[in-house]
Formats: sequence, structure tokens, C-alpha cells
Amino acid sequence: MLRAALVRAVIIAKGGARTFPTLTTTTTFAPTTRAMGSKLSAAFGSPDVRATKRRGNADANADANARTSSGVTKRRNATTAAATADENADGKPSSPSAKRRRAKPIKLELEADADNKPAIGVAPDGWETTLAKIKKFRAEGPEAAVDTMGCEKIAELGANETSAKHRRYLTLTSAMLSSQTKDEINHAAMKRLCAHGCTPENILNTDEDVLDAMINPVGFHRRKAQYLRATAKILLEEYDGDIPPSVETLCALPGVGPKMAYLVMNVGWEKPTGICVDVHVHRISERLGWTPEHAIGKNGSPRKKTPEDTRAFLESWLPKEEWIEINPLLVGFGQLTCTPLRPKCGSCPLAADSSCPSAFKESTPAPPKSPSAKKKIKVEKHED
Repeated sequence: MLRAALVRAVIIAKGGARTFPTLTTTTTFAPTTRAMGSKLSAAFGSPDVRATKRRGNADANADANARTSSGVTKRRNATTAAATADENADGKPSSPSAKRRRAKPIKLELEADADNKPAIGVAPDGWETTLAKIKKFRAEGPEAAVDTMGCEKIAELGANETSAKHRRYLTLTSAMLSSQTKDEINHAAMKRLCAHGCTPENILNTDEDVLDAMINPVGFHRRKAQYLRATAKILLEEYDGDIPPSVETLCALPGVGPKMAYLVMNVGWEKPTGICVDVHVHRISERLGWTPEHAIGKNGSPRKKTPEDTRAFLESWLPKEEWIEINPLLVGFGQLTCTPLRPKCGSCPLAADSSCPSAFKESTPAPPKSPSAKKKIKVEKHED
């Protein structure tokens, strides 16, 4: 109809009015639409009924999701409650941050072999001779960094102090800074702290940024600055400014692990409570054959040995009077001779008499790769 009206208007504008028959259009799809609507209503009900069904389905889905979510939440809460109950039964805090920072000593079974591998509680053959040679070699050789700047020597920075409590705090602070840090860097940081005033009260009252700047560049210095202030607060509130008197209470301090706790007990409290096993003691003990190659996991299969495994094994046969000295002895030996990469077996007395089973196995560097040989092609000339 609109089209006919437009045509009529154009013609009138050009040549005057003319009479045209009225055009009528009939909508042919309306009956079809009504018929389809009737069929849909008959099959699925009226639109209101269909909307009601959709809302009902949505509510049912929401209820099912709520029940599933509730079940998952209940299981998660039950698991968390069980874990919390286990930790509370052990007397340990249950917060995630506490679990991350409060490591505790472990006792694990190590692999015992019927051949030549050592077993728990059985001292390896010839260990006394090997230990005596290392002591003689270290006493006659040059000083290592641990001999003058190790954690065992840090308390000498407070030699002018008459308080044994203060010297113990210096040992604890040095042990906390020693992780992932060389002795030289740790010693320099401790000297700066001592010049600033290394007491729990002063550390707690020092701004974290200032403390971080003083101990930089020790490893993870930002985190350790937080640990130092948190530890100072605990010592003042719970130990009257002194340090905890046991391995368990030391490990409860932020940033203190078993290795540090045993070192502090041995040096700070002068009690041989356990062997301090760092990377040097761990590596050298394995090279000397003093520990097995693997530890046995809970499922009975071999797994990689950890420093805590090494500590448990060494303590099973090494006399207690050697527990304190063994750490600086082997650390210095590892810094100068039995190094992690390319150990100096040529100057080691244990390699000279073949008392070290690992002698020369790691000391020879890999030969450089030779350039690929080029094939030479001979070109022969034939005379016709």
C-alpha cells in the first residue's frame, strides 16, 4: 500500500491527478502465526505456563548447585578441622603462615642395604681415620671463611658484653641471616647490626626499611628484616629478652628451621643437641660414603635424601662429642677443598690414599666439545 501511494504521488506531481484502482494487500502469514501459536500452546501450555516452568527449572538448578557447594564446603571444613585437630594435638599452631615458617625436626628411616651401603646406627668403616685426616688437614692448611666469619664466631663481636644472654641473641640473629648467604656477607651484616645496637629492644624499635637496608645484601633480606622484628617481639614478650632453650621452641620462631635451631643450641647454649647439617655437611657426608644414597619414603620407595635425613643418619653413629665440631670442620673443608663443583681432589689427603670413594669422580671437568670433523672429499682427475 505504501508503494502504491508513492507511485500515485509521483504521477500526480508530474502530470496531474489520475484515478487509480485502490491496491489492497492481504497479510497471508498472520493465520499461520496464529496457528503455530495455538499448536505451541497446546503442546507446551500458555506463555505464562512456560515462563513458570522456566523459573521452576532455574530454581531447581540453583538448589542443586547450592547442595553441591554446601557438600564441598562441608568436606573442606571437615578436612581443615581434622588437620587443625592434628596440629593442635601436637601443640603446634594451625594457621597457614605458621605452618610455612615453623618447620620442625623430622626423623626418617634411611635406606639400609645388605651390600656395602651403611645402615642406620652402624658406623661406616674407617670413619675415625678419615675424620682425623680432615682435622689434621684443616689445622695445617689455610683458614676458611667459616673459621673467622662463621656463625660460631659471631658471638665474639659482643665479646665486650658480659651478658651471655646478649651473646646468645647474636648467635640466633646470625643464624637467621645465614640462610642462602655466604659467611663473608653475613659477617659484614652482623657488624652493621652490632654498630646499630643488636638487641631485641633496638631491633623491634627499628623501622623495617632501615633494618632491611642494614642487612642487605644477605639472601632474602626483606623477608629476614620482617623475621628479625617479629622474633624480637616474641623474645621480649615470652622469654624476657633471651632466646628459647630448646630445638622445638626455636623452630617456633619465624624464619628459624632445624639447621639454625641445632646451631644455636650447640653454640648459643653450648649444648650438643644435634648436628647442624648445611649444604657442605650434606654433600661431603655423601661423598665420603657416610650416608646412603637414598632415603626411604613413607610408601617404602626410595626418594632423594634431604639434609634432615643426613642429620638423622649421622647422629645414629657419630659420637656426641663430635656433634658441635663436625659442622665448622666440614664446612671449611667444603669451602676450600671439597667444593660443590670440580672439587680439588689433587690436593686432598683423602684422595691420596684412596680413602674417599668419590675421589676424582667429579673433579675432572668435561672435555670441551671438538668441532665436528669435516669430511674431506678427494677429487681425482682422470686423464682420457
